[in-house]
Amino acid sequence: MRAHTSLHPRLGRAAALSALALVLTACAGSAGGSTSGGEAGDGFDYGASDEEVAAALEDLEPVTITYQVPATSQDSPQAPLGTEFKEAVEERSGGKITVDLAWNQSIATYDEIHDALADGRVDMAFTLPSYDPAQFPAFNALNNMLGGDPSSPMVGEILANIVAADVAWGTPQILEEYEAIGVTPLVPVMASGNYYSICTDPVPDLEDWQGLQVRVGSPAANDMVEHVGGTPVSIAGVEAYEALQRGTIDCTLAVLSDVVQGGFFEVAPHLGYPTETSFPRVAGAILTGSTVDSLPLAYQQILFDGFDAYFHGGMVSTVGSKVDAIELANEGDGSIDEASTALQDEIRSFAEETRGEVAESGIIGEDIQERLDASRETWQAKIEELGYEETGEFADFDQWYDESTDYRPIAQALLEETMLEHRPG
Repeated sequence: MRAHTSLHPRLGRAAALSALALVLTACAGSAGGSTSGGEAGDGFDYGASDEEVAAALEDLEPVTITYQVPATSQDSPQAPLGTEFKEAVEERSGGKITVDLAWNQSIATYDEIHDALADGRVDMAFTLPSYDPAQFPAFNALNNMLGGDPSSPMVGEILANIVAADVAWGTPQILEEYEAIGVTPLVPVMASGNYYSICTDPVPDLEDWQGLQVRVGSPAANDMVEHVGGTPVSIAGVEAYEALQRGTIDCTLAVLSDVVQGGFFEVAPHLGYPTETSFPRVAGAILTGSTVDSLPLAYQQILFDGFDAYFHGGMVSTVGSKVDAIELANEGDGSIDEASTALQDEIRSFAEETRGEVAESGIIGEDIQERLDASRETWQAKIEELGYEETGEFADFDQWYDESTDYRPIAQALLEETMLEHRPG
């Protein structure tokens, strides 16, 4: 196969600052009603044949699942987060589970999604615990550890997302935060995509960032922008386009799927990227709520086993959107610039300082750096073994990336090696 990653001051500031939703209804009742009867029923082993799965589902009533994805529409570059999962779940269930996709935050907004999961208004969701560091300090501690790694357009994204999930499953402090609010993780920490600078003027050099007004989406990004001499501005992502258009801000830090979806290059045509380090990420999570716990065990297992389809869709969105972004940037009057050595050195310095503070705080264990390093080594080797490779640079990514790349094999490896002990049943 050919395939193309007491608190210290900054942590205290982060606490102070303090992309999938499923609403299940049975064809003959609600998810927690007569369909399941509150009993788990018989499940099936991971990797069971279609015949064995069909036998486990034989006496179950069909259910319909409303799956809320962060994409704005079917045409969004983020749509595969929903469409790939939908196809896999419906096929594996033999049509017993129907998945209806709901776009954007149409069921619950990010600031209410965790309550909606817990009280049953939503059954499964992409959420952003990074928006609430006071409630999720362990989650945000790991999020703060994910920035700073060398950045590459495809392999780096696979590695960051696999490692984030792998380490999160082995971090009880993160799992306890979810248990405390009555939700259950499918992906306890989703690294999401690399962040890039999208600006009204080119800003490749460190001096370009002095006094630069930059929209940020997390406490870590806020502190990083300050570290390199800029002025962070905290506004909602949906307001970034207008703020760039009006000159209220000079830049936004964003994942490229959001940039393409939001049309940002129309008002800020200059794309900047690091290679030897990376901007802070804004991690998310995939969580299930109280109603999923009341579903028949076999249905719960189908949703859990759909992780590989979710991961594939996530990478298609995250990595594939870079093709569109680079093509759009090249079509306009902008530029695609690698960050200078001096700027990258300062971004890396910030990341190293942050990692040291997180480790010393003990929020997720003093050995967190060692665990991350070990996970990166393991999964880097697995990525190479499975044949994922890069044959070019970021700036010409649209010319060498293979859009038929299948990310399911690496996700299945994580399922089998890390996640199975958490599988329902």
